[in-house]
Amino acid sequence: MTMSTGAGRSARQPGAEGEAETVELPPVPAAEAPPAPLPRLDFALTPEAASRLARAPVVQAHRSGRTRGASADILWFDTAEGALAAQGLTLQSGRRGARTLLRTLPPPEAPWHPCQPPAEIATLPEGEAPEEAGGAPLVAIAAFTGRRLSFRLALPEGEVAAELLNGRLRAVAAESPTARLSLSGPLPALLAAAQGLSAQVPLLPPLTPLAEEARALATGTPARPHRLGAPDTSGATTVEDAFLRAYGHLLEVVRQQSARIGPDAGPEGVHQTRVALRRLRSVFRVFRAATDGPALRGIDARFREVLAVLGPARDWDVFVAGVGRDVAAAFPEEKRIAALLRAAEARRREAYAAVMAMLEGQPWRLLLLDALGTLLTRAWRAEATVEGLAALDEPVREFGRGILDRRWSRLRRAGEEFETLSAEELHELRLDGKRLRYAAEVFAPIFGAKAGRRFLRRVAALQEGLGVANDAAVARGLARSLTVPGNGARAWAVGVLEGWCEARVAVHRGDAFAAWDRLSGKDRFWSDA
Repeated sequence: MTMSTGAGRSARQPGAEGEAETVELPPVPAAEAPPAPLPRLDFALTPEAASRLARAPVVQAHRSGRTRGASADILWFDTAEGALAAQGLTLQSGRRGARTLLRTLPPPEAPWHPCQPPAEIATLPEGEAPEEAGGAPLVAIAAFTGRRLSFRLALPEGEVAAELLNGRLRAVAAESPTARLSLSGPLPALLAAAQGLSAQVPLLPPLTPLAEEARALATGTPARPHRLGAPDTSGATTVEDAFLRAYGHLLEVVRQQSARIGPDAGPEGVHQTRVALRRLRSVFRVFRAATDGPALRGIDARFREVLAVLGPARDWDVFVAGVGRDVAAAFPEEKRIAALLRAAEARRREAYAAVMAMLEGQPWRLLLLDALGTLLTRAWRAEATVEGLAALDEPVREFGRGILDRRWSRLRRAGEEFETLSAEELHELRLDGKRLRYAAEVFAPIFGAKAGRRFLRRVAALQEGLGVANDAAVARGLARSLTVPGNGARAWAVGVLEGWCEARVAVHRGDAFAAWDRLSGKDRFWSDA
């Protein structure tokens, strides 16, 4: 007897006369693929907020079934030399059972977005070490002990599972309170739950995974951020791929840098947050031919409002730490200058108070979530024209080449008579240079890691040279705002500072011209010529 088990085939069996009889067999069902895991987003919140999360109105209104609580213990392992951490990895487990190898620090070229959970690389039996440890023995470097609260939310968009960890991270010589919330479910329901919770609880994208926070506590070193600086688009092939990578990266950088802002934390947090926001808004414009629509324009307008709040803090930072410090050093005993700078410092603190009020408010949290939701749902596709949809799938190199050619031509035209340009024209030239630089940062990785390095250095030098004049103009305006009617001493101090600014511009104008002269057509890394 011969038999085949393939679907649509038959088995032949001998009949009563010894003849073969065909018997149809039922088809063998194909193996079902395991269902794809539901999307998950991770959030950070304060332990105090975590303790009242279950009582939040959105939870009370939509909770489905029972809330389950249990003790939670998590351990993280590494070699004594930190071999796993050096590779952006950690080994995580409970008190007993299997271990999970996690990637806590994604490679720079990998796509990323805020709230993205650590990638699970492998599951290992209890006691087993991963190959990445290099054969070295593993030790427990840190632990989490606390409570795990699990509940479900039934929303019109779908059901969401929530898991809240609230407790303490512990290492040999340190411990710290911490809380994290994970939400999983269909994407529309997931975003709706996150927005509902964030409107009532200070919920934000985490700056690091819990495992990285634990490593930092154990080693006494700063936690490593997911992303900083300009985006790495080297792995992108299509226009939409590059846009997704740049958008997700820069949204993460905005979150990272804004968390570093404080009235006594120094000027870098405000400065870098503004740079990240400008880069992100530039990305919106660079890709507008393919991604234009109300959703992104709305996010862009809200980020412009954020920049309007950050601007005064940055301006007063530059005033106090720049020209103000220089003038104070030149007139160390002059009380009129000292009084002017005390007034400037008071204005700086007022500006920072406005920034902190913004960052601690509900609108800021909802803006970050709305921007993330626009990214994850690719809202531009629902709003795109036929031409826009086609553009999304175009090769990114050709798209980038067209953008850079246009911005390069505009810059060269604006600077044709560089030596005769007025202050206003130099300001516009600086803005054109900034637009070109931000676009070049996005596309340079696509043309090769080293391709745009010299070009970006030279455009940055041009911006720096032209920025002296812009900073001086801003400083003069700020100084005038400190004038007190009828106060001759203040008027004298303002006059000194304005004169100082004028002299500084004259000294540095040659630097800008030299930078312009070095920026030649040979630097165009995107050109085939």
